[in-house]
Amino acid sequence: MIRILLDECLPVKLRHRFQDCDESLFVSTVTQEKWNGIKNGKLLDKAQQSFDILITIDQSMSYQHSIQKFNIALIALKSKSNRYKDLVEFVAPAVEVIKNFKEGSFYSVSI
Repeated sequence: MIRILLDECLPVKLRHRFQDCDESLFVSTVTQEKWNGIKNGKLLDKAQQSFDILITIDQSMSYQHSIQKFNIALIALKSKSNRYKDLVEFVAPAVEVIKNFKEGSFYSVSI
């Protein structure tokens, strides 16, 4: 099972789309974990203890932190907004990346 954490900037209901796409994925959100307000570096540090991948739309996160020093992969969705209707179409391409991820790696998903 691959454990995925959705950043708080993503809609909570997006987690269901990931799980519908691949039932072997366990998807939680920053909100569900009660980690709202935790800044990026501390979030990566905390998330790596329980998750394999953090998904965000924050493009600068990979530049602000050396992702290779973490035991978690980071996926940034290159969406024009964080609205659910704009993000749904990123799910299938992101799942393809998830299937072959390596911890300590950054992936950018665009459509």
